[in-house]
Amino acid sequence: MNAPELSPQALNKAMLEAVDFVHAEGWDASPTLFALVPSFLLADAMPDGLDGDDAPLALVVQDTLPDTILPGSEELGDYISRISWPEQVVGAILAQEITFRDTSSEDPTPRPARLYSGVLRGEAELTLLQLRPSEEELAEMGPFGEDKVELRGGPGVAPGVILALRATFEQ
Repeated sequence: MNAPELSPQALNKAMLEAVDFVHAEGWDASPTLFALVPSFLLADAMPDGLDGDDAPLALVVQDTLPDTILPGSEELGDYISRISWPEQVVGAILAQEITFRDTSSEDPTPRPARLYSGVLRGEAELTLLQLRPSEEELAEMGPFGEDKVELRGGPGVAPGVILALRATFEQ
């Protein structure tokens, strides 16, 4: 399948939309799971269409995650891996707050962070990390420091989460 909604670029755009959505909700949130659906499938269901949005994928928030499941837990991975999506869902993104230790930095102290992991049917996958700014960092950033989102990413980040998400698309 070489549909535009299954491209790495489509996943990247959807991931950034998920980052905006979760960031607007604020820190100290429960994990959030998104189904990714080709936008054209939802265009007729929206009152005003998609308002000229050229995103190939639409995010559909899943409200079925139990509030008792902790981010980064084996229970979350197990819960996610047992989901089975209908064929209209072409991908999924999981956003969760974790504790991150950057072993490559001068100060490897664990810090709160958000981990965004996404997969599409096929091979596209992406994981992004957003460190929670400290009070000192927020003060240095100025009055709108909380609005600034810095993301890190790379291959091989959170392979267990990617495997759990991939399992949701296996028959």
